[in-house]
Amino acid sequence: MVKPSRIHLVLGDQLSHSLSALADADPETSLVLMAEVMGEATYVKHHKKKIAFLFSAMRHFAEELREKGLTVHYVTLEDPDNAQSLKGELVRALAETGATSVVVTQCGEWRLAEDMRGWESDLGVPVEIREDDRFLCSIEDFREWRKGRKQLRMEYFYRDMRRRHRVLLEGDEPVGGKWNFDAENRKPPAEGLKGPKRISHPKDAITKSVLALVEEHFAGHMGSLDSFHFAVTADQAEMELQQFLDEILPYFGDYQDAMVKGEPYLYHSLVSSYINAGLLMPIDVIRRAEAAWFEGRAPLNAVEGFIRQILGWREYVRGIYWTEMPDYAGLNHLSASRPLPQMYWTAKTDMACMKGAVGDTIEHAYSHHIQRLMVTGNFAMLAGIDPAEVCEWYLAVYSDAYEWVELPNTLGMALYGDGGIMASKPYAASGKYIDRMSNFCGGCRYDPKLTTGPKACPFNALYWDFLDRNTEKLARNPRLSNMYATWRRMDPFKQDAIRKHAAQVLETLDAI
Repeated sequence: MVKPSRIHLVLGDQLSHSLSALADADPETSLVLMAEVMGEATYVKHHKKKIAFLFSAMRHFAEELREKGLTVHYVTLEDPDNAQSLKGELVRALAETGATSVVVTQCGEWRLAEDMRGWESDLGVPVEIREDDRFLCSIEDFREWRKGRKQLRMEYFYRDMRRRHRVLLEGDEPVGGKWNFDAENRKPPAEGLKGPKRISHPKDAITKSVLALVEEHFAGHMGSLDSFHFAVTADQAEMELQQFLDEILPYFGDYQDAMVKGEPYLYHSLVSSYINAGLLMPIDVIRRAEAAWFEGRAPLNAVEGFIRQILGWREYVRGIYWTEMPDYAGLNHLSASRPLPQMYWTAKTDMACMKGAVGDTIEHAYSHHIQRLMVTGNFAMLAGIDPAEVCEWYLAVYSDAYEWVELPNTLGMALYGDGGIMASKPYAASGKYIDRMSNFCGGCRYDPKLTTGPKACPFNALYWDFLDRNTEKLARNPRLSNMYATWRRMDPFKQDAIRKHAAQVLETLDAI
């Protein structure tokens, strides 16, 4: 091992050559440390494909750094001396090299950030934690934006980000005369709608070795590795981005809320895992999508909707996370307490939409955003599932999930567990919404038109029961006034039948 004066630690979601921790890495005086550790792989029970994707991408990135002339000390999971924690590996590297300082880019999760704050004292050397400038809004800038605001609505943050970064603007005005074209992006699926075939990357020796390692050490985790297809280098991620921009983006807007049985991807980009791991840079993705509209290669509703997910939602949820933590993780505004049903891990249910969304998750470590929000998330909220269990599930099973992005989206948007910090109302919906936006219901044993009885869609009774049991906390919300008025107009006998059916559903969650 080289005798460096400084160790540059690179985390598994920091696989960017422009990373701030690598900005001044010197082949003569620096050692880059990367480590596969059980502490990070098992703090939740991560999907096999997620672990394999990150370990393979890390190993490929280490090789790229070596090709640039840097000295990299890469610790594999099976290294007999592996301390199985990041701090433990820093202790070992400092002892073996005699390095006198550590530099790292700020991490994406509170639990690790808390640990990092004690590293300088624990390690006995200076530890410089640098800003992650791959994001387009610093945490300090977000704090400044939210000052004095009673409501932290993403839409207004997004508009400010568009102005700050000069995205989709003509002068000082939004192109097309509107900031948001979401109303045009809610088409139900046309009959026979199918997405294009996606790229499946060949597995080289590094990836094959990782797949064997994951199968051996994480056999009890969700998923199968048989159909592993992820990009594991920036070049491969670029191929997927280019396919999306060329072939898929033009249709993304129209059908971004549609759900189709057997179509896990439809017209979604699949680049979130690569952006969040550092293989793609968000500003580059935004600029290239923007160019697709200016050059007439994609319609504005598609381009604006896609950019909003990155420049708006991605930056916004990160800001919410870092300015609300650590208390945010413990919020439970609706006092939900039921345990997570086993169907979230097995997909064993007669509800076709849940079976499809969870089945896609098991198979691909992926489910697109409307399935996460309006199927698995909506059901968990309606059923009153403990937010901590739901959030842990979302963090574990998706390849793009890190707590900074998962927690606000799940707790705030899907579950309304933060009481409206993020969302102006709960995203609650009955089976009628799922029937309108998908083709799941046609093949389901449950009927979305029925609210009670053995063939009734469980979403329907749970929807009304959710509103009823949360009347005290939700009835004054102006966006729910019409639904509460409808509930109050119902015949009391019908209300009672709905309550009884909902109770029956809740008592048998693992048998529906």
